[in-house]
Amino acid sequence: MDAQDRHAKWLIGQVEKGRMSRREFLGRTAAIGVAANMGAGLFSQAQAATPKKGGHMRLAMGHGATSDTLNPATLTNGLQWVVAYGVANTLTELDAQGNLVGSLATEWSSSPDAKVWTFKLRDGVEFHNGKTMTAEDVVASLNYHRGEDSTSVGKPVMEAVEEIKIDGNTITMTLVSGNADFPFNFNEATFGIYPAKDNTIDWQAGGSGGYILKSEKPGQRYEFERNPNYWKDGAAHPDSIELHSITDPAARQNALITGEVDCIDRVELKTLSLMARKPGVVIEEGAGPLHYTFPMLTKIAPFDNVEMRKAMKFAINRQDIVDKILFGHGVVGNDHPIGPSYRYHAADIEQNSYDPDKARHHWEKSGLGDITVDLSASDAAYSGALDAAVLFQASAQEAGININVVREPNDGYWSDVWMKKPWCASYWGGYPTEDTMLSTGFAPGAAWNDTQWDHPQFNDLLVQARAELDEGLRAEMYRDIQLILRDEGGNIVPMFANEVHARNEKIVHGDLSWVRGFDGRRIMDRWWMV
Repeated sequence: MDAQDRHAKWLIGQVEKGRMSRREFLGRTAAIGVAANMGAGLFSQAQAATPKKGGHMRLAMGHGATSDTLNPATLTNGLQWVVAYGVANTLTELDAQGNLVGSLATEWSSSPDAKVWTFKLRDGVEFHNGKTMTAEDVVASLNYHRGEDSTSVGKPVMEAVEEIKIDGNTITMTLVSGNADFPFNFNEATFGIYPAKDNTIDWQAGGSGGYILKSEKPGQRYEFERNPNYWKDGAAHPDSIELHSITDPAARQNALITGEVDCIDRVELKTLSLMARKPGVVIEEGAGPLHYTFPMLTKIAPFDNVEMRKAMKFAINRQDIVDKILFGHGVVGNDHPIGPSYRYHAADIEQNSYDPDKARHHWEKSGLGDITVDLSASDAAYSGALDAAVLFQASAQEAGININVVREPNDGYWSDVWMKKPWCASYWGGYPTEDTMLSTGFAPGAAWNDTQWDHPQFNDLLVQARAELDEGLRAEMYRDIQLILRDEGGNIVPMFANEVHARNEKIVHGDLSWVRGFDGRRIMDRWWMV
């Protein structure tokens, strides 16, 4: 620890002891060379030392559509995930450091080949409807994503489950093949646990989460009250919470500045420096698996042509988009979803870079001739998605490739455009493990396979890597997967973006998770008012 760090820690101590105001704290951190938002973050750590109950929290997110539901099988956007984590718990959970910890499961273990997994369930958990959670509720919640008729995003995970057995308060799952990361899947909001009812689950009744949903305008506004019988200590602090969908970036930021809400996600990056100078506004940023994409439906012409797909990958100026859309708050992508935050990210793979000559070469090999390709985009995908599409259009034109950017409406984008139109703008918040990301977004038949990807070598490697317990061999397999997607896949991944949110001084937190925005989407459980 250098002298600056020691002095900063001393300043935090003064705040914690009530010997220094926020204004003086920020002034002194600036004087010793600590960045303004870092100083604010240090001050937040001082405040966060003493969580307290009470208050009313108001949040706004740049996600949501009127077609949204809370059906755990169809949670599409970040707003739905925040609500789902608020009303229901999962078997496991990621802490701020990315470690897997227990939630409704207190412990788990596997056979040596990682094919048989046993989960011991927590006693005394009560659902919002007053029913005590049993192993039957857990199995019903897991089975909700199984079966031939299932269209759940969780189906690829549960398809690997051959059998589930109950022994008192313990469940045992036997898999078709080994999966070294299997318990990580049950951190996902999709696998929230709800009360069993009529051979299915009653997800409308809510789960066992820290908040009870009191009113709902789907994809627009949600109101919650704290669950008085919540089992989890040190969580769910505010008495009540409002969650709003404000997809327009300017309106969302204005809501924070004018005091209508306490925290927003997806801060508009082009005005970030101005936002940071607003009195009482704290900007926080971190890097994780969030990435922005242009998925092509690879079973629909002309996107079924691998040479055409290669041409498009050399026709996009990634660095230009990172500079002009992310304003440096991210890094270029390489046409696969396994970015720098992942354990098996293959940093040695050569980067696909902007090269009009190579783009022209592959286009000519495609045999498509002089055609124009539609690219659907909307800022519902991510802030700046429409501008990114226009930049793509311009760089492709240099290679003689014609892209027509179709401006789509924000509302209904995820139900009417994504996975419906042959080529569009999209985003993925990412997942804690490579297998979950790849199984959810690229496995054949997966509900969210948004490129209709089905590649025999990829499919085999995905299953093999999942079961491989040798770290070196597993890394080689995931490297091969990244190469296949880079060279042949239908997803153009121009960039990995940092998560950036802004809050006022009424709302604080402990250590932050950057696996996804809003503290891994668990903001309702983890933040509090001061």
